[in-house]
Amino acid sequence: MKLSVSGRAAAAAVVAATTLLATGSLAGAAPATPAVAAAPDIPVANVKAHLSQFQSIATANGGNRAHGRTGYRASLDYVKAKLDAAGFTTTIQQFTSSSRTGYNLIADWPGGDTTRVVMAGSHLDSVTAGPGINDNGSGSAAVLETALAVSRAGLQPTRHLRFAWWGAEELGMVGSRYYVNNLSSTNRSRISAYLNFDMIGSPNPGYFVYDDDPTIEQTFKTYFSGLGVPTEIETEGDGRSDHAPFKNVGIPVGGLFSGADYVKTSAQAAKWGGTAGQPFDRCYHSSCDTIANLNDTALDRNADALAYAVWTLSS
Repeated sequence: MKLSVSGRAAAAAVVAATTLLATGSLAGAAPATPAVAAAPDIPVANVKAHLSQFQSIATANGGNRAHGRTGYRASLDYVKAKLDAAGFTTTIQQFTSSSRTGYNLIADWPGGDTTRVVMAGSHLDSVTAGPGINDNGSGSAAVLETALAVSRAGLQPTRHLRFAWWGAEELGMVGSRYYVNNLSSTNRSRISAYLNFDMIGSPNPGYFVYDDDPTIEQTFKTYFSGLGVPTEIETEGDGRSDHAPFKNVGIPVGGLFSGADYVKTSAQAAKWGGTAGQPFDRCYHSSCDTIANLNDTALDRNADALAYAVWTLSS
């Protein structure tokens, strides 16, 4: 659900009035003024337009967008074309897993201090059972639309911005691990933050924030506090998504999650709405993870929080 203009302004005012960017745990950080005033509203209609494309791609390619399948490569080509047109420098990184060729897509925004890189990423692959629209079209589409918002704004961040779409996450974070393992120690040290977005539009959603790095965690919590939306610490996906390879080599990580096959409790339903006693996503890893398997309010809020974090942490 979109906030009204006045509602969004009020939320931004709360955030701006209560937040100083706490950067002590980010590599090479220095105090800075929050960039919340410049962070754009990410139109949920735009995010859903990308998701419709992912659905169409899956439908045309055997019902999925899985590693090594034509639907995955078509999804990557769609994202790359959007980024190339928006002025990003894109790189396709190739790897092999389970005797199939996989691909990561990396997109760098020109400018910013390349010794202090802020990355935002998501896995682009689905399981073979279905099109993977929530898992993880939702994160992939929101990261894409945030990158396009960077271009539309002509953003000139202090830190260098990099976006990534990972292959073969569903096989054990294969693509992101390949990327991290092939970074030199110098290039690893240049990544100030990696932000991960895996399942952010669950149909019976929760609002979960990773607690791996205190600065990144507080950035997201501050945003949701400004909306009056309570959050909980993310535990269901610990070590199960693409932040793990980054965290394992000492890179600060954070992210958002709206829940998978864990069951929503009565207390969670009381504060977030939805249905207690049911999974956050009943279609997790199933054929019914289609364009109908989304909660627009959660997708909208999480996409806006993503943009807020990118603007704030790169300032």
